[in-house]
Amino acid sequence: MASRNQSIPVDQGYANRRDDSFSRTSIASSIYKYRLENGRTYHAYRDGQYWGPNDEEARYLDVISYVARRRALRRRILKGGPAQPPRLFAYDERQAPSSAHSESKKSHRYRHRDRHVGSAHPNTSIIGTDLSPIQPETKPPNLIFEIDDCCSDWVYPKNHFDYIHVRQMYGSIADWHRFYKDCYDHLTPGGYIEQAELNPVLKSDDGSIVPGDVLDQCGTLAVQAGISLGSSLEVEKSMQDDIGRAGFTEVVKTTYKWPVGAWSNDPRLKELGKWNLLHWQHGLESWTLRSFTKRMGTYRADEAQWSYEAVKKWNADVRRTLKERKHHAYQDVYAKNPHKI
Repeated sequence: MASRNQSIPVDQGYANRRDDSFSRTSIASSIYKYRLENGRTYHAYRDGQYWGPNDEEARYLDVISYVARRRALRRRILKGGPAQPPRLFAYDERQAPSSAHSESKKSHRYRHRDRHVGSAHPNTSIIGTDLSPIQPETKPPNLIFEIDDCCSDWVYPKNHFDYIHVRQMYGSIADWHRFYKDCYDHLTPGGYIEQAELNPVLKSDDGSIVPGDVLDQCGTLAVQAGISLGSSLEVEKSMQDDIGRAGFTEVVKTTYKWPVGAWSNDPRLKELGKWNLLHWQHGLESWTLRSFTKRMGTYRADEAQWSYEAVKKWNADVRRTLKERKHHAYQDVYAKNPHKI
């Protein structure tokens, strides 16, 4: 190591040698050195900034989530905007070309949606981003994946993308004002942004979720987890105002009710409820393990910090309660589709 008063010695052969092994090997290998916590693995790039795991169980959860969304949207992946956007960029669950951008912070994306959109829109160039390199090698030629963080400075030209898709980024972004401004600046005039978010607070219209019971406490703890993470899990409360302040116009908001369980007599909602219940059964540990044990306060007023065992017990209680057919639980899903002037 050269001291402040010393010159750094120069490799005289460096200028004439093509050796990028550090950038392509050392750096590339570092993003595969996942952090292991409580038996689950988490992203190495931007270590600690996202609460979701990226292991096989999380990838299986993504498959369930993908099927549920397709059932809810009647097999449509892009709900609004142009039919064939030439440039699409998708920021899809954090845990970004002609192109569409799919943004993802969550690190467990199998990218089923991106692959489907790539096949359905062969004339669209698509970039999907993630914090973890877990994407499949088999994909359409017009789709590429990049390891990137949407909270960092964007490296793309201004007025470049025709369509930006954002999905389930709750608890992932601390500064939504900056994020929406980046989206606005990088869209072409007339371009669209589409965002879909789940509200983790469970509700019932018939009073079957009683104040203070396990399912009601799920919502309270989710809100507390968002506060402890520094990124709200109730993104939808400010989405519309924040998107408008960024400069977008004609913001279209659509709210869906997703049942948790097959308790609806509507055939389509009954099927969706089965998939959403499966999503909850498999997702609880992914959603709670890191955020509760590392960020949350006490388990009960008279108990110590949330432990691994306490989280496992809590999740078991929630799973058991969700299976009780007397509860008619659902969660709200919000979608917005504004465009740039």
